[in-house]
Amino acid sequence: MAYKPQFKVKATYMRGGTSKGTFFNIADLPKEAQEDGRKRDKLLQRIVGSPDIYKKQMDGMGGASSSTSKAILVGKSDVPNHDVDYYFCQVAIDKDFVDMSGNCGNLSSAVGPFAIKEGLVDNVPQNGVCCVRIWQANIKKTILCYVTMEDGMVKEMGDYEIDGVAFPAEEIVLEFVEPVDPSEELFPTGNLVDDLEVEGIGTLKATMITAGIPTVFVNADEIGYKGTELQGDINSDTAALEKFEKIRIAGALKMGVMKDASDALTQQHTPKIAFVSPAQDFITSSGKEVKASEMDLHVRALSMQQLHHAMMGTASVAIGVAGSIPGTLVNLAAGGGEKDTVTFGHPSGAIKVGATITKDGDKLTVQKASMSRSARIIMDGNVHVPAGTMDV
Repeated sequence: MAYKPQFKVKATYMRGGTSKGTFFNIADLPKEAQEDGRKRDKLLQRIVGSPDIYKKQMDGMGGASSSTSKAILVGKSDVPNHDVDYYFCQVAIDKDFVDMSGNCGNLSSAVGPFAIKEGLVDNVPQNGVCCVRIWQANIKKTILCYVTMEDGMVKEMGDYEIDGVAFPAEEIVLEFVEPVDPSEELFPTGNLVDDLEVEGIGTLKATMITAGIPTVFVNADEIGYKGTELQGDINSDTAALEKFEKIRIAGALKMGVMKDASDALTQQHTPKIAFVSPAQDFITSSGKEVKASEMDLHVRALSMQQLHHAMMGTASVAIGVAGSIPGTLVNLAAGGGEKDTVTFGHPSGAIKVGATITKDGDKLTVQKASMSRSARIIMDGNVHVPAGTMDV
């Protein structure tokens, strides 16, 4: 058999918030990957380095964590009043699937700069702030990404700091417009707090919300935690991870996000599972002391069955919305009452999120949720792919 050399695909490796991923202009993908979703997934998996039974992604661009095993597809949008379409692909590390059931809020901050770099945005100012109008195609929502321009270039360097990222950069404001469509249920069960029955664990109080990304919130003390835990406290505990997955599945079934428990085998990105607790002093993963007075509450969340090192952007939206609605577990952990922003502690530090919510009778409508992130290009070039990768 004749030797077939590797082929090249143009790619850009970027950090967005506390995540990293490989970005592609859809027009630069091989034609067969543009036309066949199975071939596209095989291509993205091989580029990222999955599935890898060793869970290291040694032979690809992934970083062997849920925060770095990501691929992002961006192309010119046909949706009215939008600049680009954005597809988010969460690539499983050791299993053979790509989950496109949700979004990555952190990497949403990198979509705007990438789209500008690729020439996909019209009327970009030489100086000032460019609002990139993003259509998040996975979940069919609008994201507004405000990118600072300087002398015709995206301004990447600045003094804005994010807990979980070692170096400062230029601030990028994100607005998630109507993260829950007015026709959809913000609380799928109809309740701010439910009694969630979990097999083998018991009945837990839970807030289940669809803003940003479907998320199941429970109280830390009900499941045996303080709420200040770090990754090492949970990710090395197989029994704990199994318990969280049981809670996640129970919540997913009650919310209607999954039809059957077996769906969890290939739907690990949604919903998220998180636990909340009142504000308290804690030491971050970097050893920094954070005082209770610097936050409203603590939130810890799992992504792809691992405690996240900081907080997922989409879960931050869920926290901002739930925290602004009196009576949810998130709001109660933050002290209760009317709020339009909350600052929550996470393993790497703290972050402030906000939401604008209107009420008509009993109907709650989320106009927008907002947060700040930063992003920058790490690598720009070609990624080499073994021949035969897209054979299915």
